Amino acid sequence: MGRLLSAACGVMLLLSSSAALAAPTVKIGALFAVTGPASFLGEPEKNTLELLVKEANARGGINGSKIELAIYDTGGDVTKAVQLANRLIKNDRVSAIVGPSTTGETMAIIPIAEKEQIPLISCAAGVKITDPVKKWVFKTPANDHVAAEKILIQAERQKQKNIAILTVSDSYGSSGREQLKAMAGKRGFKIVADEVYAPKDTDMTPQLLKIKSAKPDAIICWGTNPGPAVITRNLQQLGIKTQLYQSHGVASKKYIELAGADASEGIVLPAGKLAVYNLLKKNDPQAKVLKEYVDSYKAAYKVEPSTFGGYAWDAFQLIAGAIRKGATTPAQIRDGIEKGGKLVGISGVFNINAADHNGLDLSAFEMLRIAKGNWTIVK
Repeated sequence: MGRLLSAACGVMLLLSSSAALAAPTVKIGALFAVTGPASFLGEPEKNTLELLVKEANARGGINGSKIELAIYDTGGDVTKAVQLANRLIKNDRVSAIVGPSTTGETMAIIPIAEKEQIPLISCAAGVKITDPVKKWVFKTPANDHVAAEKILIQAERQKQKNIAILTVSDSYGSSGREQLKAMAGKRGFKIVADEVYAPKDTDMTPQLLKIKSAKPDAIICWGTNPGPAVITRNLQQLGIKTQLYQSHGVASKKYIELAGADASEGIVLPAGKLAVYNLLKKNDPQAKVLKEYVDSYKAAYKVEPSTFGGYAWDAFQLIAGAIRKGATTPAQIRDGIEKGGKLVGISGVFNINAADHNGLDLSAFEMLRIAKGNWTIVK
């Protein structure tokens, strides 16, 4: 009887020891514009994050920790994003937040993330999200000043020194306009026209007629769909042949679909390498990662992923990298992201550090030209 009791006690000790050593579940929150005008951003982000969590948990979790996911649809609405960010933190008690999809939403919830000390990994591009650096805030799309510089370098090569800019009057467009004007001045460009349109405008003919009269060598449009697609169609309708550059905010096939293959022919824009993963050289550091992402996404959803889904892929990998090093609490995850070292991601090769919470440079983008309804790399 004594031996049986001793054995039973030993088993109980082993079980309690195993329970104590079991890695805790890590809860990740996400805010995406799954519906509404920015759904072309939020839907692939949501799909990607759900796929990654499913795959991670099927492998037994990350460093033994299972991942629990709480995703809410903001509809692209700033007020809703604020409400849902509070819900993720106070009700769901997440250890990190991925998203939101847009710059305006992100800027609205940054004070919440900072106050509550929850790491926020935004999927929006505005430079002000991480410049200046905020302790708890990171982002995965390359900063818009990097995209602006990439466009202007291409314009310089084409000797297009007189430029017109046409930007949307939201946070993303305002940031892009600011960066374009500052960088154009430094590089010796002359801005001959500076026009703005509202996010819900359905005809930009008045702005384009003003631009036409200024006789620019090139036009740079900065916005997210559907506006840029409308502008592209308006240019064709007006018979304006001036070279049009778009921002990375339309770097998905959705833009070509909305604008039409004919109207978008010859449009040039900076985009992440995912759009042309099959055209990259085999020794490109991102080639393998990009192909694996495309293959897994297509297998799950029967369509190719977009650059925007890649933003969520990168955000998850930054968090996963921290968890692999033992991080489970918000503070540990924040520190793990900041000290994570190099990450070969979908948006580029990240080198995040205390002075740079984005960690991407010009190498994150390729300059692409639309030809016959598809992407080609500008040589």
